[in-house]
Amino acid sequence: MTTRVLTGIKPSGTPHIGNYLGAIRPAIAASRAADTESFFFLADLHSLINTQDPQRVQRSTLEIAASWLAAGLDPEKVWLYRQSDIPEITELTWYLTVVAGKGLLNRAHAYKAAVDRNREERQDDDAGITAGLFMYPVLMAADILVFGADKVPVGRDQIQHIEMARDFAQRFNHLYGKDYFVLPEATIDDAVATLPGLDGRKMSKSYDNVIPLFAPREELKKLVFSIVTDSRAPGEPKDTAGSALFQLYQAFASAEQSAAFAQAFADGIGWGEAKQQLFERIDSELAPLRARYEALMAEPEKIEALLCRRGQQLRERFAIPLLKALRHAVGLRALSAATDAPAATAVDRAVLPVFKQYREKDGRFYFKLLDGQGALLLQSEGFDSPRDAGQRIAALKQAEHDDALRAAPVTLEAEAGVVLAALRQLREAA
Repeated sequence: MTTRVLTGIKPSGTPHIGNYLGAIRPAIAASRAADTESFFFLADLHSLINTQDPQRVQRSTLEIAASWLAAGLDPEKVWLYRQSDIPEITELTWYLTVVAGKGLLNRAHAYKAAVDRNREERQDDDAGITAGLFMYPVLMAADILVFGADKVPVGRDQIQHIEMARDFAQRFNHLYGKDYFVLPEATIDDAVATLPGLDGRKMSKSYDNVIPLFAPREELKKLVFSIVTDSRAPGEPKDTAGSALFQLYQAFASAEQSAAFAQAFADGIGWGEAKQQLFERIDSELAPLRARYEALMAEPEKIEALLCRRGQQLRERFAIPLLKALRHAVGLRALSAATDAPAATAVDRAVLPVFKQYREKDGRFYFKLLDGQGALLLQSEGFDSPRDAGQRIAALKQAEHDDALRAAPVTLEAEAGVVLAALRQLREAA
């Protein structure tokens, strides 16, 4: 069975070798698996949340596309596309927005962090926060759900967004009575090590300690020779542990080459010689990539044509049929096809989920939640009085997140997202 794997690439300038080793190289290698259908998209709509510089958005999108292609991504064997070329993604965003719980969005990490910064600075909670930042998780969910992705490789800080996508999908599926969406799963690669930068700290643009992936050969050499080392002289044994020089070498070398370099450290190699060997090792891998990158950047019209072609193919194969089905599901249909069915009445309300309270032979009071077809969604534990049971039902009706369900003395008989969607129906009908 084929697994669909989706990776988003945010245009934010030319990548550095930390991006290459931690994301680009392993993702391209994984995309070559026979049982994998890979989707790589340039998240240019997401980039608008952080920048309103049109030239920067355009340039970064070109640089990122050229970088991945130069690194070996085969656009004929994977789906490489630009997010903004798929208008169905933004339409789907709205369909998800109207089922997304605001309480859940309030707890999104990026939004909460922005609110916390405002509070520290004694400003209004939402000062300077755009609706784009607040709705970011919904757009991300649309990116994932539109193509039925099974797996989404993310960092640990992004797991919450995948959980939100699952929640929105479950709510929609339950509300409209069909599994329109695949429920995605986050995949985390804990084996990816943090690469050190020129100063020994994590390689990051914010620290200004990066080595650009496609730096010219002479610039690359200058940067490598600027890596911070200790004062041990040639002939003195040197430690590999904690050495940025050794960690960078190891990331580009085979096990045998790394072992030989470690022995050279033990034998007292001079730092100048060690840096020369590191430079040659990095350049041997990146030189052909650099040449391809420069050729691609010289012909942006070819990248544009590629992205437009693959985007249109994706729309025709996946996005357009899905959105056609979703429009019908939510009632956005041709008026000429309208039936003579009466407007919503008590008959429609009868299919709403319902709480049922009852007393068992043990003298305790219980309740259960049934969906519109009578299927059991959750079952309570016993309460000493009907008042206690009623208070718990009232609390559950306000639940917008799995935490509220886990805190209640109930047993879920359906997935949490289905239960939350049923509770939302009850709130809206009240």
